Amino acid sequence: MKKENVIMEKTYKYAVDIAKSYWWMVKTKKEYVASKQLFRSGTSVGANVEEAQEAQSMADFISKMSIALKEACESRFWLRLICDSDIVTRDQLKHLFDQVNEIIPILKSIIISSKKNKNK
Repeated sequence: MKKENVIMEKTYKYAVDIAKSYWWMVKTKKEYVASKQLFRSGTSVGANVEEAQEAQSMADFISKMSIALKEACESRFWLRLICDSDIVTRDQLKHLFDQVNEIIPILKSIIISSKKNKNK
């Protein structure tokens, strides 16, 4: 039986929810440019976490997880911009804020512990 990987599950669900929100914004003609940036960065989080699972080394793993962290921070920026520009309300994207604000500290923790383990 395969061990549960919490960060993979959370980032995949985040990517699915980002995609659904993006298509909703496009369908309702809410926004195109910032929402596309959100789609790219938000789905990239999970893609980099997934890619890190097959890293060639601990340094490669840390690098991929660091990219995932950067993409999560970028997607949080686009979420804030979309909401603060009154394109959609913060309530409409609250679930995405909640998810990314949960994902970021997990990624930071993984990176920190991986760096410590690398240096042992």
